[in-house]
Amino acid sequence: MAGKQDKEAAKQAKAEKRAASKARRSQIFEAFKMQRREDKALIPWMLGSFLVVAGVVFGIGFLLGLQWILLPLGIILGALLAMVVFGRRVERTVYAKAEGQPGAAGWALDNMRGRWRVTQTVAATTQLDAVHRVLGAPGVLLIGEGAPHRVKSLVAQEKKRVARLVGDTPIYDLVIGNEEGQVPLRRLQRHVMKLPRNLKPAQIDALEAKLAALGNRGAALPKGPMPPGAKMRNVQRAIRRR
Repeated sequence: MAGKQDKEAAKQAKAEKRAASKARRSQIFEAFKMQRREDKALIPWMLGSFLVVAGVVFGIGFLLGLQWILLPLGIILGALLAMVVFGRRVERTVYAKAEGQPGAAGWALDNMRGRWRVTQTVAATTQLDAVHRVLGAPGVLLIGEGAPHRVKSLVAQEKKRVARLVGDTPIYDLVIGNEEGQVPLRRLQRHVMKLPRNLKPAQIDALEAKLAALGNRGAALPKGPMPPGAKMRNVQRAIRRR
């Protein structure tokens, strides 16, 4: 009886794995079709990347007399680079569409890799300016988005509120935008990832408990400006699993 149940469980797990793999392939294909319609250079870039890598590996193999042995490796590496190029161009297109829309920074923060505690719209105005709070190894991050002349004061007010609770914990503040001293939306994740690691997980947990008492001020923003069908985080995750 137990053996039969184990076989059924293994069969079900295998079926679920096949279904998940099929869903990932379908997701990547849909993203590819959408990107191809908007990005005429996509296929040339992907094809060029594949041919360059495969050609280099084959050339090295030819010099060593191992060209037919190394050819499969060249094909695999070329295909991997082509997928990386595809993912980067999808990401660039999605960020270009998202830039300037209410909630764009919150969406980008929610899509960060790693263990980050993101609280969207801890402060906001009726004009949809907002401040988002992020807890992580660097400390407390306050990210403002909206009109610069309003957001700067909004961030400053939130920084005072947070500072009263966190003591000596580092607080980083920044404003999303393309002007001097601001961080472009497409570079937000990279900017955050490069910040120094100042806290350990236990300290982050304690900090989160303290900040939970602050609550949020202002109306909630839209949950993100993702174009219909362009699930960037899911697409990137699916590409990495391939």
